[in-house]
Amino acid sequence: MKKIPENVQDFLDGQILLINKPLGWTSFDVVRKIKNLIRTKYSLKKIKVGHAGTLDPLANGLLIVCTGKFTKRISELQGQAKVYTGDITLGGTTPSYDLETEIDAEFETNHISEALIKKTTAQFMGDIYQKPPIFSALKRGGERLYEKARRGESFEIEARKVTIYSFDIRGVKIPKVSFEIKCSKGTYIRSIAHDLGAALNSGAHLSKLCRTSIGDYQLVDALDVSDFEKQLNS
Repeated sequence: MKKIPENVQDFLDGQILLINKPLGWTSFDVVRKIKNLIRTKYSLKKIKVGHAGTLDPLANGLLIVCTGKFTKRISELQGQAKVYTGDITLGGTTPSYDLETEIDAEFETNHISEALIKKTTAQFMGDIYQKPPIFSALKRGGERLYEKARRGESFEIEARKVTIYSFDIRGVKIPKVSFEIKCSKGTYIRSIAHDLGAALNSGAHLSKLCRTSIGDYQLVDALDVSDFEKQLNS
């Protein structure tokens, strides 16, 4: 998707928009921005807009945004395999499993080699059970878990089955480990980072993340939010 529709009916009938979510934005920030831009451009009172798969604020990359009647396809699009690239930092854990929170414990990394890392990733292949981070958008009792976590509440999260189709190590420069992962819906890359650290008898957190594809949809075909706005108003 390099060009967007040129008339309002196309948006109402349904569009799949590929957007490169900026670092620091929530997925809802993107949806709200796209929705407001379309409403303002065409003087609409309302139009349905939604996204097919949350990206954390500290991640960037491909976000599928659906408009109009295509919002009915969100569940279908969410179910497709996803590919992520990023960095895991060894030697320290955080409560959120990423850089949203401060390091709460430090660990030795002298015993860790590239060969050990690559050998250990085999434990994460195929169907695995993982616990989502307590700082997640999952709901319990109608409230997001991250809201409970930020208040300091303690609670247990059940492990969920996900599928890791590939886990490739692209580079190692301790404490940084660069990776590419292809996984199923519902996989938390932050949890993989945390669990990899534990499997290495150390600690780890996710320090960089980019989603590069969802099914056949590719980040290289996505538009920045600013480019979408320019095209819409040109």
